[in-house]
Amino acid sequence: MGDIKSSKDDLPEKQLLDGRFTSISPANPKGSSPISVLTRHICIHPFLCALLASYALVFYGIPRIHQWTTSLVTSESTGATVPKFKEDTAFGWKDNIYPIREHAPWDISTDFPSVRKLVYDVEEGTWLRVDVSPDGDIVFDMLGDIYCIPWDVIPSSATSTVRAYPILQGVPYDSDPHISPDGTQLAFRSDAGLGISNIWIKPWSGCRAASEPVHGDDLWLLPNPNADPESEESNKKNHRRLVREGRADAFKITNETFRWVSDARWHPDGDKLIATKWHTSERTIPAGEGWLYDIPSPYISPGDGVRLVGRSLPLGWTSEQYGDQQIGAEQFIWWGDDRLIYSKNVIDTNGQYEYSKDVYKGINAIFSYNVTSGVTETLVDANPGGASRPEISHDGRTLAFVRRVRDKEALVLKDLKSGTIRNIWYGLTYDLSVISAPMGTYPSFSFTPTDDAINVWAAGSLWTVPLSVDDAGERTSGGEPWKIKWKATIEKRMATTRLSQVPVAEEEEKPRQRIRAFTELSVDAKGERVTFRAGAKTYWQALDHSATPAIVDPLSNEDNENVNEAAQLPVLYANATYYSPSFIPNEPNLLIHTRWSDTFFSTFEIADILRDAAFEVEGLPLGRYDKPTICECVGLNRRIAFVRKGGDAMTGNIVAIADPGLYVGSLTLPSPFGWGQRGKVRVRDVKRVSKDIPSGKMRFTEGASKLIIHDASTASVINLSTSPNDLGEYPTTTIAKGKMSTEISVTPPRESDSLHGPNTRLTAAATVGHVAFVDFLQVYLADGVEASEGNALWSKPGPNATHGLARVSVDGGHDLSWSADGKRLFWLLGPYLHSLEVSRLGECKRAIRHDSNSFGIDCVKTLLNVQEIYVAFEHERSRIKKAASDAFVAEHTCNDQKTHDRHLTSDILIIRNATVVSMITGNERNDILHRRTLEIRDGVIVESYAMYDNNGVLNISPTAPGAKIIDAEGAMVVPGFVDVHAHWNGQDTVASSWEQRTFLAYGCTTVHNPSIDTVTTWTERARVESGSMIGPRIFHTGTIIYGGAGGEYHQDIADMAEARSALIRLKVEGGPYSFSYKNYQLPARASRQRLIKVAKELEMRVYPEGGMNFDWDMTYILDGMTTVEHSLPIPIVYQDVMTLFAESGTGNTPTHIVNYGGVFGETHVWAHTAVPFNQKQVLLREFVPHALLETISSSLAVPKDAYQLFNTSASVHQMTKMGIFANIGAHGEPPLGLNYHKEMWFFAQGGMTPYEVLRSATRHGATSLGLFRSLGSLEPGKLADMVIYPAGVNILKDINLTPQIRYVIKGGRVWDAETMIEEWPEKGKAQSLPPLNAD
Repeated sequence: MGDIKSSKDDLPEKQLLDGRFTSISPANPKGSSPISVLTRHICIHPFLCALLASYALVFYGIPRIHQWTTSLVTSESTGATVPKFKEDTAFGWKDNIYPIREHAPWDISTDFPSVRKLVYDVEEGTWLRVDVSPDGDIVFDMLGDIYCIPWDVIPSSATSTVRAYPILQGVPYDSDPHISPDGTQLAFRSDAGLGISNIWIKPWSGCRAASEPVHGDDLWLLPNPNADPESEESNKKNHRRLVREGRADAFKITNETFRWVSDARWHPDGDKLIATKWHTSERTIPAGEGWLYDIPSPYISPGDGVRLVGRSLPLGWTSEQYGDQQIGAEQFIWWGDDRLIYSKNVIDTNGQYEYSKDVYKGINAIFSYNVTSGVTETLVDANPGGASRPEISHDGRTLAFVRRVRDKEALVLKDLKSGTIRNIWYGLTYDLSVISAPMGTYPSFSFTPTDDAINVWAAGSLWTVPLSVDDAGERTSGGEPWKIKWKATIEKRMATTRLSQVPVAEEEEKPRQRIRAFTELSVDAKGERVTFRAGAKTYWQALDHSATPAIVDPLSNEDNENVNEAAQLPVLYANATYYSPSFIPNEPNLLIHTRWSDTFFSTFEIADILRDAAFEVEGLPLGRYDKPTICECVGLNRRIAFVRKGGDAMTGNIVAIADPGLYVGSLTLPSPFGWGQRGKVRVRDVKRVSKDIPSGKMRFTEGASKLIIHDASTASVINLSTSPNDLGEYPTTTIAKGKMSTEISVTPPRESDSLHGPNTRLTAAATVGHVAFVDFLQVYLADGVEASEGNALWSKPGPNATHGLARVSVDGGHDLSWSADGKRLFWLLGPYLHSLEVSRLGECKRAIRHDSNSFGIDCVKTLLNVQEIYVAFEHERSRIKKAASDAFVAEHTCNDQKTHDRHLTSDILIIRNATVVSMITGNERNDILHRRTLEIRDGVIVESYAMYDNNGVLNISPTAPGAKIIDAEGAMVVPGFVDVHAHWNGQDTVASSWEQRTFLAYGCTTVHNPSIDTVTTWTERARVESGSMIGPRIFHTGTIIYGGAGGEYHQDIADMAEARSALIRLKVEGGPYSFSYKNYQLPARASRQRLIKVAKELEMRVYPEGGMNFDWDMTYILDGMTTVEHSLPIPIVYQDVMTLFAESGTGNTPTHIVNYGGVFGETHVWAHTAVPFNQKQVLLREFVPHALLETISSSLAVPKDAYQLFNTSASVHQMTKMGIFANIGAHGEPPLGLNYHKEMWFFAQGGMTPYEVLRSATRHGATSLGLFRSLGSLEPGKLADMVIYPAGVNILKDINLTPQIRYVIKGGRVWDAETMIEEWPEKGKAQSLPPLNAD
């Protein structure tokens, strides 16, 4: 972990006061008074310190000081002062990797503009966590604030309505209130400060005292004479805010900055707490552990505290895998002085959390654990119905918990003396044990002080469940529960919702469309030319190292007139897809690359850029080939290395799938003479040298005797000069490795190499010259010595960072490539080619050595050369105009004036006699237009008019005599469907995509993927838009900004510079079409807020995912995120959440197909639709691989109540009536296409009319993506994306009919939806696919 400052003198006064660093004051020495700890946390001025110290003395009292100090010992493992309890050592595992970088100072309340104020009254709330004080006050949380109801107004029956008073409010999200056993302290969870949930304590003097307004100015009697006046005023203002919010006297007892803590429960002595600390792994499914914290707290650093209950290791796991365990204990409570009770998922026993489990069989069980003896016992089994949310009576005899019983949720009592179990009330809301629920599988509840009742939340209300005691002394039901009628005023500070408009239609007016995402970079020997792939083609470009470095401008959509356009490599087949180019060493004008055919698969071609010639490489059997690499030899006779791949989901697993691996062979290069030559080159002597397939580049060294191969985290050398083993494989040696890298690239050692790292250590012979690697999306450079010594390369700041490491990228990069001489390193970021002359790093030697956080980038960036690359293609509008013209000429031979006039308008498409569901207004009465004509030209709707005039005469456009006319026959025409949450897997394929064709066939003309690789997906989009293959309009967030572990995705967003780099990396690859990013469960709210601030500058939207964390979802809304992706984990929400959601402007894509709270909707589809066998699904068998369809079935009989998606649907319907935009997103679940329409059906189950469902699928989706200026309705000026149904198919009456599509139109191009054969303008044209099926 990073160093934690230990003196408040090192910090600005404002930071100490406002909570950002309230817990980084000095650690409490053994035996220190709690008074001193309390005053250190919150005092600034002498008078205030004295006042608070006096208050603390009265509050804590002398006996408590003695009790606290005498009950503690020193932990041998941590050195912390802890009780005499067994510490769980987690099998020796150390939580010392994350966060990678410590956060810069941030306060979520003051460093982020929550400029809106929302005030409203409610009489019901969602997921209210309840506690009861010793004097009977009820405290509960609601929507991130804490409220209380005084004991003396709580009714003894359901009579009058009482007022609930706020005691903690403000921007921080506060929850889990629990009052100490003596009624003098309130523990709660809060993300105040950095935005990580920690445990806080504040004094408690009863509900009335806590809710009374306090005049904070009275505390500021003696100003600090040494304070800066502006700082002093800021402190005063901030203090007044803290007083107003009720948190001026609160202090932290935990200080986590990556993990988070919740649900703290008091020890009976009142001097310590047990809480659940949540740990994530490469998945952000949190696993709980029970951690002990003392009060006042000596624990001031991240990771402090004592682990009492850790995670178990599944059979066969090692201690190194401890951090990967996704299942842990939670909901800890004390049972006497030395026992804990907790709940735990006992179904997922292999360390992996599984979704969509059977709640009726039971998921959670309840255990007791003796913290002194270490003995664990089962108190309540999981079967039947599970057992979670344990609470215990004050006398310790009765355990209460919740479980599912048939279609009910029961409040259950277990007598801990006799073991008797009784279900006493069936009125609870369904628990959430079926999901991972860090907010609790059920809200906490409480016994009353005399144990004669339980106060609990259910169905939006607070309830009193009376209890009685039978003759055996066991508690049982005491009568009918009653609702506590209450009313509260919610006051929330909210940010402006992040919205921006995307100028898609305007961009498409440009005659040429630019590609900004490039990949497969390769550099020639001298570093003077580069080659790369862009979309479906390969290109080369000469470099100008003397040019003024370009400025990476993520907002620039204009073409730079000074940029020379890259040249396409000479090819044999102009319409084919080409990929994987590289220069041929010692032949400066020759390159080799690969051609793909859906029928004939891969073929290598050699391109001569000087003579504009191309040569086919023959001699290889049918197969999927990649990464052709020629040796650094002299002459025409060369060695070649290449990869042969097996089958996959996109190219098929049917044909030519045998013997994948790494191969070498021989060939003779084309003669350098003979201009315009075209011919063939034959590869011979082919043999496999390894079964392993490298993911990165390859390079011969030492002539052709050795081959360097690169993977994500290793560089290895294969010695081809020795004999192979019995399996035919050659010896391989690792020469460099990264600890968490995603890309690595080395140069071979040469005698002339001089190592230029700032701290070069020539203590060992280097096996590589230099090593570059990508770590956490930034590019780093290290000396070969560091890699040669076997050290794993790593960029985490601190003692474990690679010695002499230099960061060389400003905002990140990919596709590392070296000049052959190893003197210059290259990488890509969007259309910008970055390069660095390695010898110049010495100029930044001092800066690198003294920058332990960013490794000298402020200096290194001045050494970079950044050159912009320009690649563009003819836009679809131009291609349609040309195709329509060619088709007309082919059909008409007459050259008279009438024919000429018709020819001039042959690019116009008219849809006549249509019932247009326009979605112009969002109101059904206004949006249904009968007997309508739509006129389309250049991919845009130019006219919409009545089919007949007022006299009943047919309206025929006088300006379109040559138009193509489609008679809709009165059928319905709707805007093209928008899938706001679509996933797919084949973005990196070179084959034509059956996935994208399927989306389009089912009417989805626009898809938005909220989690997919940035570069390969923009490459896929370029293939679609350039006409290389068919598909919908593709938009996406790019690579997720992830809070989980793993170098490929993880980003801390620890400061504003990192936030800016994170979004620039996304923006530059897609230009104006890159409008979205995904915050994927970043644990720190500070990180999320930083990103939103940068997103406003870059005109981007945010589509976050809170997983199953309800509390995080609420902060997403409060902080102004564009949507909440997936359903809220609590299926039924009430006035508090509905009003917040509706008033916020944040949209929701509930994905019922993948629904939180119950069994997934896809299971319902599979069980009720015979996907592999249903003859109506001919469309599926036409477009989806049969092997995939055969696996999609379910015979699971699941009760309807197990599908909480129906409750989700009802909640979403209610909120749409209040104004939210609810979007259709099918999550890419199989079968593609069909499930989009099933998702529409799920929307209808909550009460939406078919029109309202279609509105969500079109207008709402386009609006939530910022595309409504261009898409989502059928009106002049909008892009011509639409779906035409057959006559007689009334989707406004039966939403089940939506898959029955006649035509799908995207940008004016028309396909028959049943076959995806083009209807216009290139009638009869069909896209080929690789052989996907064996039948």
